[in-house]
Amino acid sequence: MRIAYVFFGAFLAIAQSAYAEVASPPVLAPLKRQAQAAELSAQFLSRYSYKPVPLDDALSARIMDQFIKSLDPDRMLFLQTDIDKFMSDRSEIDDAIERKDLKIPFAIFNAYEQRVVDRMNYARSLLKQDFDFSAQENYSVLRDKAPWPQSKAESNELWRKRVKSDWLRLKLGGKNDAAIRETLDKRYENTLERAYKFKSDDVFQSFMDAYSTSIDPHTDYFGAAASADFNVSMKLSLFGIGAVLQERDDYTTIRELVPGGPAQLSGKLAVGDRITGVGQGKDGAIKEVVGTRLDEVVQMIRGKKDSVVRLDILPADAGADGTHRVISLVRDKISLDKQAARKTVLSVKAGDATRKIGIITLPVFYEDFEAKRKGDQDYKSASRDVAKLLDELKEEKVDSVLIDLRNNGGGSLDEAIDLTGLFIGNGPVVQQRGSDAKIEVKSAELAAPVWTGPMGVLINRGSASASEIFAAAIQDYGRGVIVGEPSFGKGTVQTVVDLDQIVRNSKPEFGELKVTIAQFFRVDGGTTQLHGVTPDISLPGLSDPTSFGETSYDNALPWAQIKPANYTPADTITTLLPTLQSRHDARVESNPDFQRLLKDIADLKAQREKGVVSLNESERRKEAAAREKRFKDRAEAGDGEDLGDDGLEAGERSLSADIAIENARKNAKDVLLDETVAILADEADLQEGVLRAATKESGNTNGK
Repeated sequence: MRIAYVFFGAFLAIAQSAYAEVASPPVLAPLKRQAQAAELSAQFLSRYSYKPVPLDDALSARIMDQFIKSLDPDRMLFLQTDIDKFMSDRSEIDDAIERKDLKIPFAIFNAYEQRVVDRMNYARSLLKQDFDFSAQENYSVLRDKAPWPQSKAESNELWRKRVKSDWLRLKLGGKNDAAIRETLDKRYENTLERAYKFKSDDVFQSFMDAYSTSIDPHTDYFGAAASADFNVSMKLSLFGIGAVLQERDDYTTIRELVPGGPAQLSGKLAVGDRITGVGQGKDGAIKEVVGTRLDEVVQMIRGKKDSVVRLDILPADAGADGTHRVISLVRDKISLDKQAARKTVLSVKAGDATRKIGIITLPVFYEDFEAKRKGDQDYKSASRDVAKLLDELKEEKVDSVLIDLRNNGGGSLDEAIDLTGLFIGNGPVVQQRGSDAKIEVKSAELAAPVWTGPMGVLINRGSASASEIFAAAIQDYGRGVIVGEPSFGKGTVQTVVDLDQIVRNSKPEFGELKVTIAQFFRVDGGTTQLHGVTPDISLPGLSDPTSFGETSYDNALPWAQIKPANYTPADTITTLLPTLQSRHDARVESNPDFQRLLKDIADLKAQREKGVVSLNESERRKEAAAREKRFKDRAEAGDGEDLGDDGLEAGERSLSADIAIENARKNAKDVLLDETVAILADEADLQEGVLRAATKESGNTNGK
């Protein structure tokens, strides 16, 4: 998945005002190494991408458009006059990169910072007045294609409605006026403060994101921080103290302790404790970190295995002037088990039998490349972990296995191939076509499959890349039933290139490129590019395909087809599908949970298409009452609790309240998973019937 800095445009409506005289944010300037990295990236991308794109005026224009969009996606920040000024340089970015000159994107970002500061002060000024919620007016929540404000007055009006919308949400959530003013003032102040914390590397990362995605949607640039996060996501491990951290009111706060990590084993830290200082080694000076960006604190706490880090802690139950304590922890390897493969077993009735279905949830196709390269016999990988889980499920005598790949954005191509091998043994899994048009067939090479029984794959719009390779191969071989939504549609292969290695740098300066080098094709000759994997049995989904998925990118590669690989499909699933579909249709028709989900999806789609929310309190209370009735009906039916909408954003509730809401969502009934398990129980039931019939027929034949 894409690793990127998140800016505020997606969450804030911003307008022009001269409400208050405030200090300007720091003027950020490019560094020499950044200009060199941009020029080096341009050389590489212009020559070695799967579809090389020359750095010319046309690409320059796309980069400019993408960069501005990343900063102001809702077109409520910049004025039209700003855009006109930026556009005078729209065709100059290519020449500037070649000259190693990054003044253009930095000037745009500095203007962005100034707008954020100005608008947050204006927003805070609006909190001094009262709003008329009896008026009939709407607030547009979809402005990505709207024109930029033409004047200061027009921009102020847009922002007035945004603040009014924020206020009304909190009012409907039960807050009084004083609490609303306090909450929103703090919200806008926090955003204001973040604008002063941007650094040169943030600007460069954002600009290079715009450049790389203008080549194709899945080409990326990784600066030092993004590169470290990408490597952690693939290894599922890092060296640190084993604590999940969150920024809350300028404090770095303990959100969660990783079981078995140094922090949890020490007994010295608790959820809610605040880190106010960090020191290196047994006696290194402690540096205060109150108000410091979370990513910077994280980098200070991470370090080499067996090294010491000292933390100045303000306990969770202490006030701002409470007594601090200093603790020492020895860093160790932390396994990120939440992203690792895990299993559960569910029992469900199918026909006259109760079937046990083993569910393996795989959030990412991880592989510790470095450990594997060093010859570590116990390196971490998705397929190795799934193989162990399959052996455990065989011991538990499950009737069928479901691989849940919902929201699995991909990862290692080799792991997708090896995972397929667990179910087919050996044979072609995917075909890969490089920029030279040569086609390579990549095969699984297991002597025999680990699991030979009935199986299925659950996918949704968030299932991409390696997930699609696996699901497509299972479908093409007729090995299992594919259930869910059409997948993302990413049919391209990327590799990571270390720019410092290319120029033989002795120290890391230039970062890394994740470059598209090939397109992959199914063994049947088609590709998942754009189309994704179409399920055998479709389930509804909440995502919007116009804004999420490969089809939402205007520079995505087209769909294509090549010759099929030499493989032998089975027709078992094809034969069973009509019965599986009819049983599914009958079951969901009488399933109240499933029907309520369909209603939710229809309501969400209608709201999405409407694109506006009413700012009239009476109308909104009617909508809220109808929603509350639906939730009440569900609660009475045992389908979870009403989480409602309190109007608060992340970090504005108490930590315990945030955790309670997160746990409630985790524990909510998974209607789509339950139905998929029922489909797999039917599959096991039908396959057993086919096997019995075949055995009986064989016996009759032998007896003649």
